Amino acid sequence: MGFFKPTCPVGEIERLWVEEMLSWCATQFGPRTLRTPVILPTSDFFPDAYSGTEPEVRSLVERVSGYMGVRRDRVVVEVDTDGDALPDDVAFLEGSSHGEAGHYRLERGRAVVSLSMSQMRSPVALVATVAHELAHERLLGEDRIAPDRHDGEQLTDLVTVYLGLGVFNANAAFQFSQSRHGWRSQRLGYLSQPMFGYALACWSVMRGDPRPLWTKHLDTNPRVYMKQGLKYLRANPDRVVCPPGIGTPD
Repeated sequence: MGFFKPTCPVGEIERLWVEEMLSWCATQFGPRTLRTPVILPTSDFFPDAYSGTEPEVRSLVERVSGYMGVRRDRVVVEVDTDGDALPDDVAFLEGSSHGEAGHYRLERGRAVVSLSMSQMRSPVALVATVAHELAHERLLGEDRIAPDRHDGEQLTDLVTVYLGLGVFNANAAFQFSQSRHGWRSQRLGYLSQPMFGYALACWSVMRGDPRPLWTKHLDTNPRVYMKQGLKYLRANPDRVVCPPGIGTPD
């Protein structure tokens, strides 16, 4: 009986896009990338103390660059610590009229990553923003996609998943925080939490790790979507093609 058949956490169009683009990432960045560790919000990956100072931000960018395969001499970092903070009840999206948390541009053959610290209230949001901007470098700086690609920003978010930083970007996709004025909602990125959850599920299966222990580092919503995606993929093992030498779905 099919009453309890697992369902995908995203619609059919989104499902096909995630699967196709992760396969594209495998051809672009190679299966070796799938063997690297999953980058997690732990002291193993981020051992340095962080209090939001500019030197600490620059050190974090350098660390994330190493994780994502971006040459440090390719990146110029601009840190804006003087911008006006957003009202506590504003939800913002990178690139929206409310302001940008980060911005990427090419200038004289180098990647310039600009970070607005007033737009980021947590280290998780900072790492997610840095990962997104460095994913631009892997795509645009390395001439893998055209600058005017219609789904370029969504693909940039997806690349953070493929290159190992997806836990941060999934958690930052929508967050609540509390201040003296009450609760504040914050959104970063271009993929929804269900899309991040399904992308992480597909990526984990591609890695030959269909029951990953690191899901405990995901916030509740993306963790639920990822687990739903994993159940769906176990029931539909043909949805994700594992690169040779990596593994197959369980």
